[in-house]
Formats: sequence, C-alpha cells, structure tokens
Amino acid sequence: MATLAPVAVDLRSCADVFNRPVGDPDRSPRHTISEVATASGLTAHTLRWYERIGLLDPVDRSASGQRRYCDADLHRLAFLGRLRLTGMSVADMLRYVDMARRGEATYEGRRQLLVDQREEVRQRIADLQATLAVLDYKIDLYAGKIADSSGAPVLCQYYRAEEEQSA
Repeated sequence: MATLAPVAVDLRSCADVFNRPVGDPDRSPRHTISEVATASGLTAHTLRWYERIGLLDPVDRSASGQRRYCDADLHRLAFLGRLRLTGMSVADMLRYVDMARRGEATYEGRRQLLVDQREEVRQRIADLQATLAVLDYKIDLYAGKIADSSGAPVLCQYYRAEEEQSA
C-alpha cells in the first residue's frame, strides 16, 4: 500500500494576511471572528454588519455555526479599511463592492469612483498641509524663533500671502 507524503502548507496568520494582503488568497475558511476582529481592529459587531449589508460576501460557517473567514475576506477587509481611511462613505464602498461583483464590465466605473476619491484625499492633504504650516509658524513664534532684527515677530509666508490677497 502506498503512503501519502505530507503536504507542506504555509498558512499565514490572520494578522499577517490582514496586514499584508498580497498574492492569491487561501480560500479555506479558517479564521474566527475574534481573530479577524483583533487583526482588523473592527469589532465583531461591525464584521457581522459588513456581512449583513453586503460589504463582505456571506461568510462560511463551521459545523457549530461559527463564522470562519478565509484570506480573501481579510484581503477585502484590508481594502475596505483603506477606503475608510480615505473618508469614503459606506454607500460608496457598497457601490464599489457591487461593481466588483459584476466583474470586468465595471472596471471604468470602479476606476472613476477611485479617481474621485483620490481627488478628495488630495484636497484634504492640501488642507492639512496648510494647517500644518500655521501650526509650525505658531510653534516657532512661541519658541521665539521668528523675529526681525528689532525683535518684532515676522509673519510667515502663509500669512504674508493671505495679507497680499486681501489688500
């Protein structure tokens, strides 16, 4: 009788898959909801809600009915987390996921949704950079680093540009 050789399987941990969602995901349902919650920073309640509203496909269940997530679920959760960090609404995330489910025919719609979101992110970054310049100026002012030769405070470039526009 032939003996079966053991198969080496390199299964990544739940946290590793979530933090580095690269490659072809293993589709075997093996991660518990508590593991996924810990890895993703989402609550179990939020994970169940994501499934209920359709951001996640229906999650496999163990024989006892407990949810078992696969690496593909973790890849999607990682991507959704990135979209949330951009400030994308849940409604737009649902639109994106719905388009993704419909396949290649929706590439242009998905691309446009991401292009629009990128523009919003770029605008927020510009706003934050302007705010950071004001904070840096105030910090330097209070530290006594900004003064002219007479010791009088000197307006930073940001404030000079505002004064010139209002004049």
